[in-house]
Amino acid sequence: MKISFLIHNAYGIGGTITTTFNLAGALADRHDVEIISVLRSRERPNLTPDPRVRLRPLVDLRHEKNDPRHLTPAKVFPSSEYRYREYSALTDERISEALASLDADVVVGTRPGLNVHLALQAPARTVRVGQEHLTLDNHPPRLRNVLRRVYPRLDAITPVTEADAAAYRRKMRLPGVRVQALPNSVPTPTLPPADGRERVVVAAGRLVPVKRFDLLIEAFAAVAAQYPDWKLRIYGRGEEQERLRGLIDRLGLYNNVFLMGAVTPMEAEWVKGSIGAATSNFEPFGMTIVEAMRCGLPVVSTDCAYGPGEIIAPGEDGRLVPVGDRDALAGALLDLVGDDELRRRMGRTALENSRRYAPAPVVAQAERLFEELLAARSAGRPARGTEHALVSSGYATRDTMLVAASSVVRAVRKARR
Repeated sequence: MKISFLIHNAYGIGGTITTTFNLAGALADRHDVEIISVLRSRERPNLTPDPRVRLRPLVDLRHEKNDPRHLTPAKVFPSSEYRYREYSALTDERISEALASLDADVVVGTRPGLNVHLALQAPARTVRVGQEHLTLDNHPPRLRNVLRRVYPRLDAITPVTEADAAAYRRKMRLPGVRVQALPNSVPTPTLPPADGRERVVVAAGRLVPVKRFDLLIEAFAAVAAQYPDWKLRIYGRGEEQERLRGLIDRLGLYNNVFLMGAVTPMEAEWVKGSIGAATSNFEPFGMTIVEAMRCGLPVVSTDCAYGPGEIIAPGEDGRLVPVGDRDALAGALLDLVGDDELRRRMGRTALENSRRYAPAPVVAQAERLFEELLAARSAGRPARGTEHALVSSGYATRDTMLVAASSVVRAVRKARR
C-alpha cells in the first residue's frame, strides 16, 4: 500500500509526532510511506524518522511566516480547534494542493482539524482515516458539532483507547464510518531493561498544570522522609518549571527531586530508574507509561481518563490511584520503594505485559484495518457492519445548546466592555 500521514509539525516534540514516526517506520517494512508535515520550523526534525519514510513539509515557517496568506485566517481548518491560530489561508492552500495531488491508497490525519481537511478534500479514491490522539469529550462543543458534520465523509476514526472509541460510538452519529481503537506503539528498547536496583523514580512529560507534577513532588516528600537515599527525576520542559522548582525548595527536597529538562529519546533515562510515575488529571493515552513499562519499570499512575486504566494491570505491573489524591500516591510509591522483591517482580511483569504495544502487533492491527477499508471501498460497501451503528442524537442537541449559551455569554461580555 501507499500510505500518507498528515501531521501538524513533524519538526517539533510531542506524543503525536513520536507515535506517528513509530507507526510510519514500522509500516515502511512492507509499504510505501510518507509523512506530510503542514508546518516546518527548523532544518531537521527533533526526532529522526525512519530513512525509508519520506518527509514532505508544506509551509516552511523559517521563510514563509510573514507571507500575507499566512497572516490571513484559515477557512477550512476549524476555528474551534486548539491549533487554529497556527493555520492560515496559506496552510489551507498548501494542504488542499497536497491532497488533490495525492496518489496514496490510504491517508491518515493526526488531529481533528487535519481530519476535517481529509474529509472535505482528500480524493474519493483514497481511504481516509482520522486518528484521534486527544479524546472526543476533551474537544469543545463547537468543534464536536463541526466533526459531526464532516466526519461522515471519513472511512474510519481510530481513537487510541477503547474508552474513547466507545464515546464516539455513543455520542456521534456517523453512518458508514468505522470506529476502531488503535493504540500508540513504542519500539522495542535497545538497552537492557531496568533491574529494579536503582533508587530512582522517573517521570516525564510537559511541565504543564494538567500533568500534576506538583502532586508528585508533594507525594515524594513522604518517600524522601522515610527513604532519604531515593531520588525523583522529572524530565520535560514547560510553563510550570519555575513553580515546580520553588515547590522543591519550599519542601526542602533539593537533594532528592531534580528537574532534568527535556531529553529525547527517553529510553536511556527510564532504564536508570526503578519506578515510573504518571500523575495527570487527564491523559488521552499515556505514552510515557508504556515507555516506562517497555523499559522494565512498574508504574504508579493516577487512574485518570482515558488511558492508564487500559495500560496498567493494578497489582501486577503497577498501581492506579485516584486523581489528585496525594496520600494515595505517596502510599503506592512507598509500597514499591519499601519492597525490593515486589518492585522487581512488577517490573518484570510490566516488561512482559507492555509487549502488546510493540510495533509489530500495533502495525498488524493498522494493516488489517487499512486492508479491510480498501476492500470495502473496492466492493462499494460500507466500511463497517450494522453492529457499529451510532444512534444517539441527544449529545448533539446538548452541544448545540452549549455553543448557543457560550455565544450569548461572549456577546454580553463584549457589550459590557
